[in-house]
Amino acid sequence: MATVRPAAVAGYFYPGNRSELEQAVRGLLAAVPNVPDDSVPKAMIAPHAGYVYSGPVAATAYARLLPAKGRIARVVLIGPAHRVALRGLAVSSVEAFATPLGSVPVDREAVANLLALPQVQTFDEAHAGEHSLEVHLPFLQETLGDFAIVPVVVGAASAEDVAQALDLVWGGPETLIVVSSDLSHYLDYQSARRIDAATSQAIEHLRPDDIGRDQACGRTPITGLLAVARRRSLVCRTVDLRNSGDTAGSKDRVVGYGSYLFFEPDASARLRERHGETLIEVASASIAHGLERGRPLAVAPREFPREIREHGACFVTLKTEGELRGCVGSPEAWRPLVEDVAENSYRAAFADSRFMPLTPEEWPGVDIAISVLSPPVPIACASEAELLRAIRPMVDGLILADRGRRGLFLPAVWEKLSDPAEFVRQLKRKAGLPPHHWSPTVQVFRFTAVSISRSAYRVTR
Repeated sequence: MATVRPAAVAGYFYPGNRSELEQAVRGLLAAVPNVPDDSVPKAMIAPHAGYVYSGPVAATAYARLLPAKGRIARVVLIGPAHRVALRGLAVSSVEAFATPLGSVPVDREAVANLLALPQVQTFDEAHAGEHSLEVHLPFLQETLGDFAIVPVVVGAASAEDVAQALDLVWGGPETLIVVSSDLSHYLDYQSARRIDAATSQAIEHLRPDDIGRDQACGRTPITGLLAVARRRSLVCRTVDLRNSGDTAGSKDRVVGYGSYLFFEPDASARLRERHGETLIEVASASIAHGLERGRPLAVAPREFPREIREHGACFVTLKTEGELRGCVGSPEAWRPLVEDVAENSYRAAFADSRFMPLTPEEWPGVDIAISVLSPPVPIACASEAELLRAIRPMVDGLILADRGRRGLFLPAVWEKLSDPAEFVRQLKRKAGLPPHHWSPTVQVFRFTAVSISRSAYRVTR
């Protein structure tokens, strides 16, 4: 008979009743705003505390897996040992892991492959009462449907021990890597925010050596993933960064939680390659329509491919002989991307208050560039110095807001403002704030952008 590892923390870390658990997980996923239907991550880091505390943060990562239902067949689930002393990495001899939502089979072939490594052993006791893997299973069951797991608990091991194991079971698009970890533990609210912000910077920049032992309980699984991510040129995106003081606990002693997604390097290129020409055609047609009829082109999203009819945010930039002629956009997704392109192209040509409306005579010499934005993610920074350490030159676009004012710079602005300090100063000026302004209420968000230029395509006007 097949052996099953029973749920150990059902009714404690999460609801033990099937219907209540389904309702809880679905509610957490439904509460995630503006979930983009973009590329599925190759790997992720998510927290593992009780759902009342870390569930909202974990959900922000798991909501990104909803488009992958039926596509991901295997999940490598790796987290730290909390209850049993362990040297190296431990796999399990069982055939399946159970939750109130049902049983998830174990990929025994992948487990056998891992056992060929000297740092990996079969150690069922390490899994028996461990919560760091179990709490992720209901989220995975709800978002992915049918899949198998490769469960790995990490004890006293090195980052390279973990990296070797991950490389062995990395697989292709059918395999997802999930690292389970909370961040700082039992600090006051402000101290936790400061330390967790530094940890997030290290994760985003793929710098495993910058993560100290007290910064994450899953430090070794995280640093192992970062080592592999650097070798494979993955791009990391912070999805959420909060602590128990933000979710369900007091602010006296908090635990930090973060959700991070890792993407294969060609994810952005796919949007450009598959749909770049279509988006440029829509932009060009909308401007031509504006010249003829004085209004933007009305598009029917259902007539376009799924990736560009889902909600998306873009900026459209017009240039004449290399000089700016108009730039208008949406900081956040709120309508189908193809509609956003059509509307913002028209507005860049005819409703940018810095310029006169475009004329038919100018139109043949205008170049169009579309920047498709990723969802903005907050940067936790208590000072401008922390902000400057956190931002990634030539990669990040920034939104800065304070005192009812707001400014946005696209990543393309780095071409003219390559110094991070000057970049931030000019962004504050754009927001209508003094260049040396800082206050405790400053909010900064980062985003990336896929740039699509008309010059790359033969689009008729």
